[in-house]
Amino acid sequence: MIKKDTKDNIRWHFRLKRSNKKALNALKIIEDYKGEINPKLVKLSNEYAKEVLGSKAYAPWLYVYAALQNKFEEGWIPDNYYNKEVVQRQKGEYGELADRNFITPLLFPKMETLNVGYFINGKFCTTDNKIINPENFKDYIFKKNSKLVYKLENSKRGKGVFVMDRNNFNTSFCLSCKNDNGVFQKFIEQHPFFLEFTDNAVATIRITTVSNEIGNISAKASFIKMGRNNDTHVMSSSAINIPINIKTGELSSKAYMNWKELDSHPDSKVTFEGKKIPHFEKCIEKGIQMHSEIPFIGCIGWDFAIDKFEEVQLIEWNGRHNGIKFSEATTGPCFKGLNWENLWKQK
Repeated sequence: MIKKDTKDNIRWHFRLKRSNKKALNALKIIEDYKGEINPKLVKLSNEYAKEVLGSKAYAPWLYVYAALQNKFEEGWIPDNYYNKEVVQRQKGEYGELADRNFITPLLFPKMETLNVGYFINGKFCTTDNKIINPENFKDYIFKKNSKLVYKLENSKRGKGVFVMDRNNFNTSFCLSCKNDNGVFQKFIEQHPFFLEFTDNAVATIRITTVSNEIGNISAKASFIKMGRNNDTHVMSSSAINIPINIKTGELSSKAYMNWKELDSHPDSKVTFEGKKIPHFEKCIEKGIQMHSEIPFIGCIGWDFAIDKFEEVQLIEWNGRHNGIKFSEATTGPCFKGLNWENLWKQK
């Protein structure tokens, strides 16, 4: 029988290999429009990965960050180092709470939730923890809503998300996949600011907050994800990611789609420069407030939307493998002073 530690090392070996392949692919894309990375930056990345982070294997994501910013910055956290050291030590299994939609309103009782019903373990449930007959469920969830979003638990990269109305909803859709738990949420009609770029998929504002060693919460990074005109919701494969100035809420003049640089939205041709997210400070405040309810989780990615009533709505939160690489590459280093670079030294 293979020991657990050995199995974990084997899994990590393959994850590391896969992560570095993604990093080198991203680097190639960036080099196509920025030119080949300066060899001095490669050297600095290799030295930093080995001497500060404990392994040269973490260097490829540092190449990406350095190539995009055309400089090297101490304090950058490579994506694979984050997943191996920070996620495991700063979150552990508690980060997985974010994958259970039913638990979210219980963790954040002061928050007005978008949830209107659940499908859990083959049963349809109300928001007040009651099992409901499948024949009555459609009337229940569409009583006050003409359009809903159904999201599978632990859906990744926009997969497992379905937009539906009363006419195309059928309980057999859920019953046919009994192992796939999910949540039904109100469909958000977004603020006019975002409709200028695209009027279909709801734009998602990512706020990354951290809890330090004594539980003080702060917001460290932010960017916005926008969909394409043909998308019903934001998909990672086609999303346009725009860095946000965490202090001002202003959009960067440059956006990125699969690491390719853009000056404007590819469909509407609306540029990003000079645009400021409305009520951005409300997103920051809400992220910090909610994180303060669970300060034992070291880093959380909050996905917010701003609706037509100028209210901030939580779409989902990412308590475990929330990605930091885009923010590190575009606006980082974002996490200096948290001692993350020394976590690998802890036994």
